[in-house]
Amino acid sequence: MTITPIIMAGGSGTRLWPLSRGNYPKQFLTLSGEQTMLQNTITRLNGLEHSPAMLICNEEHRFIAAEQIRQLGVNHSGIFLEPVGRNTAPAIALAAFKATEQGQDPLLLVLAADHVIDDISAFQQSVAKAAELAAQDKLVTFGIVGNKPETGYGYIKRGQQFQSGFVVDSFVEKPDLATAQQYIQSGDYYWNSGMFLFKASRYLTELKAFRPDIYAACEAAMRVQNNDLDFIRVDKAAFEACPDESIDYAVMEQTQDAVVVPMDAGWSDVGGFAALWDVSEKDNNGNVFKGDVKAVDTKNTLVFGEDKLVATVGVENLVIVNTKDAVLVAHKDHSQHVKTIVNQLKSEQRSEVTFHREVYRPWGQYDSIDNGERFQVKRITVKPGAKLSVQMHHHRAEHWIVVSGTAKVTNGDKDILLTENQSTYIPVGVIHALENPGKMPLELIEVQSGSYLGEDDIVRFEDRYGRVEGK
Repeated sequence: MTITPIIMAGGSGTRLWPLSRGNYPKQFLTLSGEQTMLQNTITRLNGLEHSPAMLICNEEHRFIAAEQIRQLGVNHSGIFLEPVGRNTAPAIALAAFKATEQGQDPLLLVLAADHVIDDISAFQQSVAKAAELAAQDKLVTFGIVGNKPETGYGYIKRGQQFQSGFVVDSFVEKPDLATAQQYIQSGDYYWNSGMFLFKASRYLTELKAFRPDIYAACEAAMRVQNNDLDFIRVDKAAFEACPDESIDYAVMEQTQDAVVVPMDAGWSDVGGFAALWDVSEKDNNGNVFKGDVKAVDTKNTLVFGEDKLVATVGVENLVIVNTKDAVLVAHKDHSQHVKTIVNQLKSEQRSEVTFHREVYRPWGQYDSIDNGERFQVKRITVKPGAKLSVQMHHHRAEHWIVVSGTAKVTNGDKDILLTENQSTYIPVGVIHALENPGKMPLELIEVQSGSYLGEDDIVRFEDRYGRVEGK
């Protein structure tokens, strides 16, 4: 049977703050190697026979996800945009309805976009075993062979053997340390990976039996689909009415056909900085350094330096993360409490909880390099062939200075070409647009001045990315 990967790419960006943010959660980060976690999730499918993957993500992340897939040069089956987060059971239901629209019934391989898997061969072998069971109408979950008593994961207790897997005896909540030690010693428990494989129709049948409310809401949401570029939108009101529920509670703990296939593949969900340190390559002193780092008498420490030199002297077991707009210093054993900081920032409505200083857009990106009471300076990068929306501002004027590349500028009733070291001025209230007609990235410095400099002071008249009535 055909396997269709379903990649879940939601996330709130709290556990690895300040590396991850609400608008740039960890699945879009490059934590090791050259690829992001989302890209690694897609490339580890190479060698498996499968149809193009389907992605499910939040509306706010759509352009980041699409760009990272584009960079890989692979095909996909569409990017589902959830109007609101409703957990995994409804999200998978949307994918299952979509997969069966043309009378087909593929096996759905449900994967999270933010997992680390070191042994791709072992991963693919487990998938192949699971596919045989799923073809027999079993709902398969993957149980990670644990190497230590982990209190941060749920567990799956196996029952009697069934071909290459085991009947699921029960799903167990996150245990305390003593209980986790008993689980690991018994050999009858696996970490709950949150990965699944089953027929699309089989999942829908079980969902309808055990949670007809979720089934009906998702079925209603799928009746109104709006395809926009690579994106698939469903009926917002219908999906908002859907209960928030995980696949574990809604289906897997209810069905009589749950089977677990063991997987020993160097798996981690990178649930915090301590886990990131665990799965990263270390130097002789147990350190993990990324960026410009100088260290003296430093041990078992994780340092991420984004844009400036980070120096450490005489420290150990620390997490030090330096981004362009925030610095985190934490003891590695307490780094899971970064959520407390994030909650404080949320209560103070601080922008750092949601945005990086560098923000990605469908046409490129911008970096807010300086700001004051009535001015803001940005470095803007526009991809070849890309164009910003035709827009106007009520409260700010803008100066554009080209650093490299060629800019095609609409400034009121004039169309002009600007090259390196040339500039233009956009007065308040003038309709304008910026386009890169060249073959190389366009870089320019934008100086904004005025009484209000918020991103919501944009009136869009035309936009090739469908943002005239929103972002």
